[in-house]
Amino acid sequence: MGNLIIHWIMEIGWNGFLDIVFMATLIYIVLIWFNKTRAAFILKGIFIVLLVYLIARQFNLVMISLVFEKFFGVAVIMMVVIFQEEIRRFFERVAAWFLNRDFGRKIKKVFTHEETEILARTLFDLARDQLGALVVLRGQDVIERHLDGGTDLNGMMSAALLKSLFDPNSVGHDGAVVIEGNRVIRFSCHLPLSKNLDAICEHGTRHAAGLGLAELSDALCLIVSEERGTVSAAYEGRLWEVTEPHELMEIIDRFYAKNKPRQYETMWYDFFQRTTREKIYAFLLAVGLWFVLVYGAETTYKSFRINIPYPNLPNSWVVKEIEPQELKITLRGNRRALYLIKMEDIKFNLDLKLIEQSQDLKLHADNFNIPEDIDLENIEPANIRILLNRKKKL
Repeated sequence: MGNLIIHWIMEIGWNGFLDIVFMATLIYIVLIWFNKTRAAFILKGIFIVLLVYLIARQFNLVMISLVFEKFFGVAVIMMVVIFQEEIRRFFERVAAWFLNRDFGRKIKKVFTHEETEILARTLFDLARDQLGALVVLRGQDVIERHLDGGTDLNGMMSAALLKSLFDPNSVGHDGAVVIEGNRVIRFSCHLPLSKNLDAICEHGTRHAAGLGLAELSDALCLIVSEERGTVSAAYEGRLWEVTEPHELMEIIDRFYAKNKPRQYETMWYDFFQRTTREKIYAFLLAVGLWFVLVYGAETTYKSFRINIPYPNLPNSWVVKEIEPQELKITLRGNRRALYLIKMEDIKFNLDLKLIEQSQDLKLHADNFNIPEDIDLENIEPANIRILLNRKKKL
């Protein structure tokens, strides 16, 4: 077993190892990214189809492979349509990573316990007075393109400020307030509406807006319903009602704890301790892709020794002598195809003249029927001698 593992490690090499690591990392990022969206179920279905295709390729199932190859040609367009929002967010984060020097840093100014309590109690005060409100606590994602309209403020968050912004006599009371750190940076913003009818069927426009932004970003949205006098929270595509101020404080604290600066050691600890299943899936899929698409596609050689079969002759003729009795042929093709080929898959045929004398035949590729995508590299010996005799009549 140990020798087999060493053999495979040597076959992979450093380049292959790095190839697998980078592909596994990319697959892991995609899994984590889409796992938080409603498109995760669709993505799992695509991975299942991909796995079936890889198995079909590995076992040289031609018809299934061709069908899936045609499907994947259309699937690229389907994925762009289905995951257009997720793909856009992905490239936004990539651009922010390189262009925004503050990207990747956790929020420096977070709520103190007193500020968390102020926000929670203010929202429940508004709910008691049945005054609608929508508060967005910004996370790490870029949300500017999701905000429509609004006015810059950059004021310290306080109960008086929030109540004045959501006062029915205020011009922007129907919009959302955006809080970053402990400052109100913008108010009277309009957010994208969610299309999740199951979640918002019994709620109003504020809930649809809060859930809409929570589906598109990592922001925490807090909603006060003026009709019902209730407080709700929307986060990571979920919407639920909050019944007590202390419960809302815990939600806010957990949100900011997730965005709190962490030590270098803690970050690595979390990386190895969390999402273990996704890491295993990503690694196994990357290894499978490497063996099928890289290792299996490399050109190699395989030799067979075959006995020369007696040719089919009319009943009045017989083979008296064949020299030599055995041939060695060498085939060239990719590892995947040669791994699956068997001696029974190779058919040998001869074109003989019905004459009673020795025939020296030079063998070539036309004398062999072999599977597609495989070439005949060499024949040893390249010449054979056959002697036929006519049967004597009784």
